[in-house]
Amino acid sequence: MEKLWSPWRSQYIESFKNKTGEEKCIFCEALKNNMEDDSSLVVKKSKNCFVVLNLYPYNNGHLMIVPNRHISSLNEITDEENVEIMKLIKESSNALTNLMKPHGFNIGANIGKAAGAGIDTHIHFHVLPRWNGDTNFMPALGEVKIISQDLLRTKTNLIQEFVKMENN
Repeated sequence: MEKLWSPWRSQYIESFKNKTGEEKCIFCEALKNNMEDDSSLVVKKSKNCFVVLNLYPYNNGHLMIVPNRHISSLNEITDEENVEIMKLIKESSNALTNLMKPHGFNIGANIGKAAGAGIDTHIHFHVLPRWNGDTNFMPALGEVKIISQDLLRTKTNLIQEFVKMENN
């Protein structure tokens, strides 16, 4: 079996530890931050959940829908949270469609380490825009993923799009 290495992923996972080596929850930390702050990648907050850009995206516009409560399994999600998660997934895909015109989406969750969750203690759902041909020789052979837009520019555009959609 061939292996495709992604060393950035281990750096990402290591960043979840504080100075004493204890794990911190980046989602709980993100929820505390002011959305307008450049260090925050949160693009929308609602009553029970929030939408945040992935710091290490698979594609430009890679969003995650995260419950405000620190929970790790589907069984812990309340009915109210479940409705809000689905609403935010729909709104996120609409915002990304309006802004970036993707050809499709991958939407889902990796629940548990065995399923590939980099953060397995706080459940979250991915909304990943896809374009025909977005997998090419760069990530497949060169171990390099090209993200064509700065995260802060993407954040600004998405916040504006969510506000515009709310006002319609």
